[in-house]
Amino acid sequence: MARRREHAASPSSGEQSRSAMGGQGAAMPAEGAATAVPGRGDGGTAEHALWEDRTRVFLQPIAAPSILGLFGLAGATMMVGAWQADWYGGVGTPLILWPFVLTFGGIAQFLAGMWAYRARDGLATVMHGMWGAFWIGWGLFFMLVSIGAVPLALVPALGTLREGYAFWFVALAAITAIGAMAALGESMALSLMLLCLAGAAGFTSGGFFSPSDWALKTGGWLFVVAAVLCLYIAAALMFQNSFGRTILPLFKTRRGAAAAGGRATWPLEYPMGEPGVKIGQ
Repeated sequence: MARRREHAASPSSGEQSRSAMGGQGAAMPAEGAATAVPGRGDGGTAEHALWEDRTRVFLQPIAAPSILGLFGLAGATMMVGAWQADWYGGVGTPLILWPFVLTFGGIAQFLAGMWAYRARDGLATVMHGMWGAFWIGWGLFFMLVSIGAVPLALVPALGTLREGYAFWFVALAAITAIGAMAALGESMALSLMLLCLAGAAGFTSGGFFSPSDWALKTGGWLFVVAAVLCLYIAAALMFQNSFGRTILPLFKTRRGAAAAGGRATWPLEYPMGEPGVKIGQ
């Protein structure tokens, strides 16, 4: 009996562990109670801090996909734009350019768009995916021309009326212009580059609808300007990845949730991570 009374009076092992962790007489928070956590949920609610504490996320960091995508876009756009602006070449020049345009500007950039999807970057997914698909189509078309599968009368030579080919650039101009507006919420440099691409596609479309040499040459010039901006943005992302700090500014416009008109929700993400860990690149 005495032994049983002594056992009942002694604290349980769970109570001993709670006392050791929280101090003598420390009260443990109730199940489901929202507790303030230092460094978490800043500017948010206690409920968000609770979700952060209880959420487990599988992280898969990736390098910024737009480094590859922008270099691919720059390479294809530079070569085709310079030819379109009548800087070099002739009627048969696309038959020499199509392998590079198909692989680097097309396939490599399209893959970058799919990796941007994993980085949860909707803008990069659409722009790289669309322009990568366009350059794949451009390369395949001139590949068919080079093997004689397409009649020469249908080849979109500069200065000729090609309404079907002109419609390729109508879709590009419209979607890229929307992307330029969306990029205003991220980077001024990116928005300017997309605006030049949209203008280049628009003038190129008008040049094949008219037909008009000056419109085609203006579109070619704008393609070259867009390619230079692509090189700058891609270099800025690559230098930031290599040096761990900003070397070339991208003129970011996003100021975070604390700014006026900030986010209505707070994503569960690792704030100091990489693409694939935090949203965007």
